Amino acid sequence: MIDPTLKPAMFARLVYLDQCLTWRGQVNRKDLIDRFGISSPQAAIDFREYLERVAEPKPKYDTVRKCYLADNKHRGLPFTHEADSPNELVRSSASDEFSLLPSPVRQCPPFVMRHLYQAIEQRLKIEIDYVSMSSGLRQNQWIAPAHFASDGERLHVRAWSFHHQEWRDYLPVRVSPDSSFSVAQVDQELPRDADWEELVYIRLRPRVDLTDEQKAAVRLEYGFTEDVLSFQIRRSLEFYVERRWGLNRPGARLERC
Repeated sequence: MIDPTLKPAMFARLVYLDQCLTWRGQVNRKDLIDRFGISSPQAAIDFREYLERVAEPKPKYDTVRKCYLADNKHRGLPFTHEADSPNELVRSSASDEFSLLPSPVRQCPPFVMRHLYQAIEQRLKIEIDYVSMSSGLRQNQWIAPAHFASDGERLHVRAWSFHHQEWRDYLPVRVSPDSSFSVAQVDQELPRDADWEELVYIRLRPRVDLTDEQKAAVRLEYGFTEDVLSFQIRRSLEFYVERRWGLNRPGARLERC
């Protein structure tokens, strides 16, 4: 519910502050200025208003990092909630830190997201307990998160695994909230993540063995605006294209050109 005592413009800015602290775990005056084009004095007023209204435990200002940091038990404003998608917030922090396939998004635990975001922002390694789908076990391991990405359905974090000695994709939703979330400096130069850096051009079309009527229906179903559906992604996401559209499964409607 919108607080009736707030003007809509300030309400939007306070909600943005709350979302930054919820998903990033940090926010500063520049974030407000860049997002809304307001002056520095107005941003200062917004911060004071937010800190008066936000529930305990309130964010604390870090004089070294020059930003407000959310407490681990951050609850936020009473008239906002944590159900919003984090995609826009983690993407807006740096243009090269996020990659997105078009489509809906599944939710991630905000508490876990805050730790992962700050590990990326500070270039730290972090200790997590992670549920492996291959073994079914919860494994304790250190990772060095580097980027966020979405397969169009779920949010992933691209990270170097010190246990497996390779770059891997992790699902924040599989990170146990009981993890220690201990952090440390990365004391070695990490290998180049070639699969993240390399871009792949994907071109999809209706299967050639479909009738003209079926092809027309498939183009409507998948939102084709031209003869082929084309987009560019990072190679590390190529697997998710195959899986998301079931390109190699019986009954697939699409195929790669």
